[in-house]
Amino acid sequence: MTPTATPTEPTTVPADDALSFEMAGRFVDGLAARDFDLLGGTLDDGLHFRALLPRRVLDVEGADAVRAAFVRWFGGAERFEMVEAVVGEVGGRVHLRWRVRLTDPDIGDGPLLVEQQAYANAAPDGRLRDVALLCTGYRPERP
Repeated sequence: MTPTATPTEPTTVPADDALSFEMAGRFVDGLAARDFDLLGGTLDDGLHFRALLPRRVLDVEGADAVRAAFVRWFGGAERFEMVEAVVGEVGGRVHLRWRVRLTDPDIGDGPLLVEQQAYANAAPDGRLRDVALLCTGYRPERP
């Protein structure tokens, strides 16, 4: 049986949305340095953030709530290394993807890998808003 795709309605980017690769780059830089204040400063105060996580969906409003989520996910790691990051554009939305290697005994033994991918609109001032994120979860690194 061949899988079939269901067509979706085309969407348009609102006129006030502007791609902001600079702000997306700052977001990635803030995450790489675990500078959560820098990361939080790239987020619009009226941000709507939806994340598909391995065991649940996170749906929150506001930059402070999103900053707190990133602190929970990555703030306690003993070792933390951004091994790959990409900033781009897909259909008028900012696209961000990053992979990190971390060690956190509260999560699991040995080095772990996490990859996250996000799509966002940009507010008129360039800060990220309406963010949708997909996460692999913490995966044991294979030798």
